[in-house]
Amino acid sequence: METVKPTNWPDLPFSFAWIGGIAFTFFIALLGYLLVKIPGFDHIGQLACAILMAVVYRQFLGYPEIIRPGITFSSKHLLRFAIILYGLKLNIDTVLHDGIGLLIRDAGVILFAILLTIWLAKLLKADQNISLLLAVGTGICGAAAIAAIAPIVKSKDEDTAIGVGIIALVGTIFAIGYTLLRPILPLTDVDYGIWAGISLHEIAHVALAAEPAGEDALAIGLLAKLGRVFLLVPLCFIFMSWMKRKSHSNDTTESKIEFPWFLIGFVLMSLIGSYVLGQSIPVSEEFLLGISTITTWCLTAAMVGLGLNVSLHDLRTKALKPLVAMLISSICLSILAYFII
Repeated sequence: METVKPTNWPDLPFSFAWIGGIAFTFFIALLGYLLVKIPGFDHIGQLACAILMAVVYRQFLGYPEIIRPGITFSSKHLLRFAIILYGLKLNIDTVLHDGIGLLIRDAGVILFAILLTIWLAKLLKADQNISLLLAVGTGICGAAAIAAIAPIVKSKDEDTAIGVGIIALVGTIFAIGYTLLRPILPLTDVDYGIWAGISLHEIAHVALAAEPAGEDALAIGLLAKLGRVFLLVPLCFIFMSWMKRKSHSNDTTESKIEFPWFLIGFVLMSLIGSYVLGQSIPVSEEFLLGISTITTWCLTAAMVGLGLNVSLHDLRTKALKPLVAMLISSICLSILAYFII
């Protein structure tokens, strides 16, 4: 359902429409931030709350066409900027020196999650694009992985938003479920942290689930999770190669696969965070926390822009079967991870 701009709406100069659209996405992001302050919503997270609010806005008030340029900028360019900043969360040195064994298991669970989700989606005759995004998000690092893969596989904005919203909500439910299961599972704190790190969807979900088990569990859980983030870059290039072969196999005119330059930025920021900041250039924890906060806000504003493209009708008709496939694969992933820790 596309909303047509009413004829009585004035045409804004591009600069005002651009600034207004960006400001609007950050405003909805702010509302999402305030919403998580309410008990009950605090476990859902700012990202999921903001996406839901954007979707609700679209259904009741329509798409704000007058500020479309700014909203498009948020959903495209702010999204890539957030992915680049996200690279600072990845300490390559730590992963390579202390997490080789975890990295091997990470590769296994990524392959398992993606192949199982895609197979289940075909079995259920689910929407293949949304299912692919959910498969990658489940296997690697949730919203960040979906955002990185989406332009490579030429995903529609609304499909990307649906995938991100589902992964954020389901991942939160799983993280809470892990904390409830922890007291009754025969696992040491470290093993529990590894289990969370190699099976939960986002870094935030791993932190939420592992933190109650103590600092050791949290540290090893985040290390295991960072191994999966580390594998995001090679996976993106695998998908680029797959898309090129797919376009060659079609008789239609080949569509150009845009090189994901933001991944180069992601790698550079990872190298800077791993070998420069804190070593050659000393920085405070407050500085790193500030960068993390900027990353979260930019990613949330970008997701608001994507969420405004979601039609509730499409959400009902397209998302249910991919959601079922993702839930089954997530449960199977949790079981597999439990037995390989």
